[in-house]
Amino acid sequence: MILVTGATGRVGFHLMEDLTDAGVQPTAMVRIDAQAGSLPTGSQHIVATLDDPPSADELRNFDRIFLLSPSREQQVELEIRFLDAVVAAGHRPHIVKLAADGFQDLDCDVRFMRNHRQVAVHLEATELPVTYLAANMYMENLLGAADTIRDEGLLPAPAGDGRIGFVATSDVAGVAAHVLTHDGHVDRTYVVTGPEALSYADVAGRISAVFARTVEYADVPPYQAKADLLASGVDPWVVDGTLELYEWVRNGAADTVTDEVPKATGEDARPLHDWLGELRGAFVGRPENAPPPSL
Repeated sequence: MILVTGATGRVGFHLMEDLTDAGVQPTAMVRIDAQAGSLPTGSQHIVATLDDPPSADELRNFDRIFLLSPSREQQVELEIRFLDAVVAAGHRPHIVKLAADGFQDLDCDVRFMRNHRQVAVHLEATELPVTYLAANMYMENLLGAADTIRDEGLLPAPAGDGRIGFVATSDVAGVAAHVLTHDGHVDRTYVVTGPEALSYADVAGRISAVFARTVEYADVPPYQAKADLLASGVDPWVVDGTLELYEWVRNGAADTVTDEVPKATGEDARPLHDWLGELRGAFVGRPENAPPPSL
């Protein structure tokens, strides 16, 4: 059986769909029962959290576990607490951990990647079987700029000319579903990317082409990006990590492109223009007082 943490997030929800479509009945770990109502039909769930893990009896039901948690200051502590509960349950499930590309690079000091690296060190000490999925930046991150794109025709980011192998969360989930349902992946790290490396200027050009309107890239100075993020209420730890991430991008470290998506799923990684077309409503406007698009 397969346990999916982070099951109601973008990657986790796609993963639950993929596993269900493959004839597997995954179990989602949700914080409260009400969250289970949004899961795909046929899904099972248990109520638990990383800091209040399932009981040992429950954990022993699962031979494969997908480990995902948000990038936040407490991430290492929470994932380690959950993994210690898995170890204490007295069995050895295969852990498939979602990380970020760069975590495997000891010279990468972006705190988001460093968090994953610290969890990986603990995982190795447990000697649990593990596979790492190191994803490049998600296309869905662009949704954070949707209002500015729609209202001002600008795509702001402190990214310079750096290029990124943007990947759709549905493709990351597709790779995860393959690893969770096939043998031969233990002690492997898969870097999961989209089909091409794009600068933010390239992305602005794709947005312009898909939506038939001019959108320009605004290369925001890091100090201005920090002020804007703090003013919008983003946690200061996350703000500093975001600036570290974009410095990493500006230095050319995020331009990786791999073929892990087609190798795992049998289909090409989703190109940005296709993803933009599906998310059209988020970028080009919607009727006044309409709810935000469902993702």
